[in-house]
Amino acid sequence: MNCAGFAGTLILNPSQFSLVVSRTHGRSYLLVRKQYYFRDSPLLQLTLDRIGFWTGLAAFTATVSYDIVQILQMVGVLHFPLDEILIFGTSLCIVVPYVFEMLALHYSRPIDKRLWTHAALIFTTMYAVFATANYVVQLTTVIPAKLRGAADTVRLLEQTPHSLLWDFDAIAYIAMGLATLVIIPALRHTGVERRVRIACMANVVATVLAGIVYFYSTYSYKLLLLGLPWAITAPLFMLLLALALRTERAEVAA
Repeated sequence: MNCAGFAGTLILNPSQFSLVVSRTHGRSYLLVRKQYYFRDSPLLQLTLDRIGFWTGLAAFTATVSYDIVQILQMVGVLHFPLDEILIFGTSLCIVVPYVFEMLALHYSRPIDKRLWTHAALIFTTMYAVFATANYVVQLTTVIPAKLRGAADTVRLLEQTPHSLLWDFDAIAYIAMGLATLVIIPALRHTGVERRVRIACMANVVATVLAGIVYFYSTYSYKLLLLGLPWAITAPLFMLLLALALRTERAEVAA
């Protein structure tokens, strides 16, 4: 049906009916609660479909690229300045597509699930702010200064264990982990979304382990291995979520 005041068509999904007992002035009423999706113009709907999938795929690719570069640095294949440029560069490439993937998730959910996805957007914004601030500073200020032999002038801004920007990095990925935690109630228990739920749960555990790496009093490469599960769970949930978003929009359109 068309709904005045909205720039699209209101679509009722029959599978989203639920019965609610309401009690008013001593009388009980049986209500049918309905969840709605707003289908935009065909062009906008197709755009949302593609944004959800392709940005999720881009976030997955950037995260896997970061994982590869980090491993190559640990085994001694990459050295300064290429290692730091690639590590911070690939990390920065995660930010924008991940934000759009979470935004697409939010708009794919029924109204009664959007509290959780809205909270996820807030944590995603926290991640984006702290991560972007850190990586831009490293790429445009710290690394060039070190190449000029002026490392002492930017020592405060260098990301080293337990430094200011190290804590920025920690806050960013803890916020990402919290985002994956709060979207779990917004996901179904069946199909692709069930696998997304499991991947999100695993990523929450991996984020806790990564937090230990960030805040343990003594840092070492051996301790860094404790964060290895994140290198698997983070790209996995991004990929599965991208697939779920594509499936979700196809179901709604049908």
